[in-house]
Amino acid sequence: MKFSFAKLSLPASGVLAVTVAADRSLGPIGRELDQKTGGALARAMAAARFNGKKDETLTLLAPAGTELDRILLVGIGKGADLTDLVLQSAGGAIAVQLDKAADEAALLVELPEGTTLSPASAAAEIAFGAQLRSYKFDKYRTNDKKSDKKEPKPSLRKLTLLVEDDGAAKSTFKKLDTLADAIRFTRDLVSEPANVIYPESLADKTKELEQFGVEVEILDQKKLRKLGMGALLGVAQGSACEPRVVVMRWNGNPEADDKRPVAFIGKGVTFDSGGISIKGAAGMEDMKWDMGGSATVIGTMYALAARKAKVNAVGIVGLVENMPSGTAQRPGDIVTSASGQTIEVINTDAEGRLVLADCLWYAQDVYKPKLMVDLATLTGAIIVALGHEHAGLFCNDDDLAMNLTAAGLKVGQPVWRMPMNDAYDKEIESPAADMKNTGSGGGAGSIVGAQFLKRFVNDTPWAHIDIAGVAWAKKDGATVPKGASAFGVRLLDRFVADFHEA
Repeated sequence: MKFSFAKLSLPASGVLAVTVAADRSLGPIGRELDQKTGGALARAMAAARFNGKKDETLTLLAPAGTELDRILLVGIGKGADLTDLVLQSAGGAIAVQLDKAADEAALLVELPEGTTLSPASAAAEIAFGAQLRSYKFDKYRTNDKKSDKKEPKPSLRKLTLLVEDDGAAKSTFKKLDTLADAIRFTRDLVSEPANVIYPESLADKTKELEQFGVEVEILDQKKLRKLGMGALLGVAQGSACEPRVVVMRWNGNPEADDKRPVAFIGKGVTFDSGGISIKGAAGMEDMKWDMGGSATVIGTMYALAARKAKVNAVGIVGLVENMPSGTAQRPGDIVTSASGQTIEVINTDAEGRLVLADCLWYAQDVYKPKLMVDLATLTGAIIVALGHEHAGLFCNDDDLAMNLTAAGLKVGQPVWRMPMNDAYDKEIESPAADMKNTGSGGGAGSIVGAQFLKRFVNDTPWAHIDIAGVAWAKKDGATVPKGASAFGVRLLDRFVADFHEA
């Protein structure tokens, strides 16, 4: 979808969306439109009991008194409650309602009294929300692309936002549009099937970040062996696809007194069958998105570099495919990680932590970062605990935990801090190795997974975000259509902007 901004005025024709505040409050241009239609807007709102609450919509077809084809009323609530997230949600609602109505449309942006937001920033946030919600992954649906169809589906291609200071709105949206591009890139990676995205092809996709100035280094299987990444290599050994580790460097603040980067690490299991501890057939197709953590890290590096963030950052993703075969890792095998610690593999379906163990060690050992944040679709247990509303946050540093929590709340990607302590750590004690990769089956599976990872971070401030419940949306949301959510890209981008950018 394309977006443009123009001066506030009343269009003569076409499809028009109009913002409406609580208690059916219209702005000056909105009231002018109501007068031109003989009060049709007011009557329609009363008849439909539409009050202008956030997320409410109401459509009027070809109202008399104008040449407009239809009018969409969009509720934005009270001025005092108006936030970026409310406006983004309104943008999402507009995208949904107009997508089947027209190729082009306009939006009248007028704000109620009591808001601290400017109309220009509000227009930009609405456009951002519409951009996020209008995402589609339909590249393989050939039936929708046939040119001989008699009734092609309408699709909103252009939205013009009418606002007082259109120049300021355009400038503000430019930054948000860059972030939307990074989110779309992330969603595409997660949405692709496993025969398209596998370790080598996903590593190759990261090279697209070089256009923004990101330094990309791809470590192949031979290099990984030299580095002693036995935990990661053990996961990959059952697949015909060789593993990769990708290191992405963005040096956005080379003059910083403290040149240590912030480090983001992602689990990239491009397909997870469970290995020898194979999963059930039902729903296994979903395991194409077990690389969601790596996609979020790639998308975050895209976002930081594309907007020229003044920060030094490194992103590291471990890319493997977990498959059962004659060469696959067996339950009971013992592997040696890059840290030198040995791991007894009790369950080959607890593979993500093995991949992250070597990547975390590599990150802290080579780059000496000021902090590390890893993201992974690590456990089903986190869904039992938190459902699909929050990601699980595990952290060894209170300030880091608070900052990540604050950033998540600002962008609508909330995290919930979970406990960690030595009592849980005892769950992974092994009689045959330094540790085992799963607990004794006594519950707290997501916590035990985090305790395992903690053994590979030393004293570096570190956070683990379990995104298993939020990486893939099972239903449409305000700005996230059903499918890949790109959860974490906005969170980490805001985290950097608020706490680590010069």
